[in-house]
Amino acid sequence: MTTSDSRSTDLAGTNEPALGPTLFGHPTGLFALFFAEMWERFSFYGMKALLMFYMIKGFLKYNDDQAYGVYGAYTALVYTAPFIGGMLADRLLGARRSVIIGGLLMAAGQMLLTVETSIAFFVALSLLICGNGFFKPNISTIVGGLYSKDSPKKDAGFTIFYMGINLGAAMAPIMCGYIGETYGWNYGFGLAAAGMMVGVAVFAAPTLLTQTLIAAGALGGAIAMPFLQDSFLQLLARLFLGTALATAGLVAVVALHRGGLPHQAGRPPHPERLGQKIAGVLRYDFAVCLGIIIAVPIVALLVQRDTVAGLALSLVMVLALIYVVYDACFRCTRIERHRIFLILILMAFSLLFWAFFEQAGSSVNNFTDRNIDRVSESRHISESDIGSTIRFRIPPKADGELARLPLLTQEQFGYEHEDRPFTMSDLVRLHEKAAKADAASEDKAVTWSLTASHVGMGVGGNEIPASEFQAVNPVYIVLLGLVFTALWGFLGARGLEPSTPVKFALGLIQLGLGFATLWYGARVADSRGMVGLSFLLLSYLFQTTGELCLSPVGLSMITKLSPARIVSTMMGAWFLGTAMSQFLAGQIAKFTSVLDEGQAEQLIPAPIETVAVYGSVYGRIAIAAAISGLILFVLSPLLKRWEHPGVVVEEPAPHAQPGGFPAQKAE
Repeated sequence: MTTSDSRSTDLAGTNEPALGPTLFGHPTGLFALFFAEMWERFSFYGMKALLMFYMIKGFLKYNDDQAYGVYGAYTALVYTAPFIGGMLADRLLGARRSVIIGGLLMAAGQMLLTVETSIAFFVALSLLICGNGFFKPNISTIVGGLYSKDSPKKDAGFTIFYMGINLGAAMAPIMCGYIGETYGWNYGFGLAAAGMMVGVAVFAAPTLLTQTLIAAGALGGAIAMPFLQDSFLQLLARLFLGTALATAGLVAVVALHRGGLPHQAGRPPHPERLGQKIAGVLRYDFAVCLGIIIAVPIVALLVQRDTVAGLALSLVMVLALIYVVYDACFRCTRIERHRIFLILILMAFSLLFWAFFEQAGSSVNNFTDRNIDRVSESRHISESDIGSTIRFRIPPKADGELARLPLLTQEQFGYEHEDRPFTMSDLVRLHEKAAKADAASEDKAVTWSLTASHVGMGVGGNEIPASEFQAVNPVYIVLLGLVFTALWGFLGARGLEPSTPVKFALGLIQLGLGFATLWYGARVADSRGMVGLSFLLLSYLFQTTGELCLSPVGLSMITKLSPARIVSTMMGAWFLGTAMSQFLAGQIAKFTSVLDEGQAEQLIPAPIETVAVYGSVYGRIAIAAAISGLILFVLSPLLKRWEHPGVVVEEPAPHAQPGGFPAQKAE
């Protein structure tokens, strides 16, 4: 989520002044890029919030193992693709053209998700992967290119940009998730596609049109969000995000009044090369288009086969590791070697962190859907209700007499209905039946006969869609990001700021506390196996503070400690490590799979049968994360010495290169 986006950065920048006019000391183009990235992340995370539920409860009817496999392969490839997209932009297309190509590919993928066929589904995921490869690394590069190389404003500029990332990531589950789960999957994916198109238009449009789109999007979103809710908690989140969105929109419109994104920002390194032919046969720009056409079906096949995707990713990781270790051993000075080994060690711990953290979009998403109490019921069945009947409406939204009936929700899970416990699989089946029925059909309601076993069952009230809780992490980041920045600055001014290894250790331990909270929540679940919402919110708080200790310093470490001649290689290796962590996250999630053997499709049992499965896995994750953090604490004194703080290593001349190899050109 958000979290992964904090790992993006730029290596661009020149010694020229900031490009274009400024506001508050920042180039006005930054604010256009803020909204372009915000809407792109809105699109990406809107789709991601729905993906797991769509595969399991939508037309695909996947079981947990199948869904986790596809999810792991998809997210792994999403973080592998920027390595290729960045190289194409650096050497040929330029960042600006790459961002537009990526945005259009992702919009096409979002629209294709509305077509309910397996082929369309996997081609859509492939388009999203390829599009993200072009878009994600290159818009960050353009942000960096707006500033001079050593500008003291650059870090603050990226902080502003990072807030846009998390604002979009927070809005996405709340809008796309709510609409997708309430009105239909197609509407959620369609809204995500619309967000992506706005992002591309904001990036490419003239300044006046950009101002119009930003103002319309900000005001429209801020006004619409409070109406897309059914509870006080949802209203509070929407008011907070709506206020933040409207404020950001106003600042951006004022900034762009002074000028838009400069034309030279993100231009190709050699514009004339695009029209040249490769070996006199095929133009470079046509070759890129042909490459995309060839890549889409190949990537679609890899997404379907997570084992193959994992093997391919592992092979690339091993080759990259061999190259980096070889370079460290034979081409580096002692200090450079120590720093590279430090990066590799912390990269391994970072991989563990994200493999656990990324349960949020897979197993924790399902845990939230199946075992977290998300309903604020109006009343409970009492002994006086025994022997009577009650009618529930099935659609979340209805008119007329149907709207006056209480909603059928997770409050009914585990209670007897038609001589067996009512489960989520039953609820999904009833929703599908209701969706096909006409407005007056009895299939839009269900009747329950109340017995003594139903005493205590919640009735009425409102249910928060599970996908909305994907917004909790980015909301926490928006609230706490600047707090942590100020905290490190406060400690640094007093010589108390923890070293990078210690920050990584703190991140892992807090992540462990987050999963320990879920484990404890599962242990104290009620008699139906339902866990209080406070446990989920507290778990996300611990995970987010852990992320803020680890994520922002990761790529900063890469740029500070890597030898200049291989800094791009080390950055690529870091992203490959992120991709591998996404794949491992999918494999770890499979341990929480709830399978009903002997059935053609998965039947999700009552919450009391699933809560211990999730609790057991989260307990083991908590222990593994905490032990990893403690090990890193023990290693931190040695690792801090390997950092060699304050030591500047000059790049050796070609003839003096250790190992006898010529130096590469610094990127």
